[in-house]
Amino acid sequence: MKAFIPPPLPPNPPIEITGLLTRLSAAKRALGRLDGVSILLRNKELFLYMYVRKEAVLSSQIEGTQSTLSDLLRFETEAISGEPVDDIREVSNYVDAMMFGLTSGLN
Repeated sequence: MKAFIPPPLPPNPPIEITGLLTRLSAAKRALGRLDGVSILLRNKELFLYMYVRKEAVLSSQIEGTQSTLSDLLRFETEAISGEPVDDIREVSNYVDAMMFGLTSGLN
């Protein structure tokens, strides 16, 4: 019988976390700025609407889809003509899943 046995802790050489702490601090500041700006938004739902779609397009492009944010918005308003429907539909399904998850988490 064979099994993977990891090396003992702490690792050698030790993990350098100073750079990670700097990045964590920068991320916390960015979240604070975003939180501050969100107070100024009149329509947070519109911001969320566009954010989810942009994230869906970027994530789907990593997987090889050719859809753009403009393609998705045209598809959602049914003003589409001659676009690669399969890619756009895939991104649209991603948006539906994300919105389902967000609304389910609120209940």
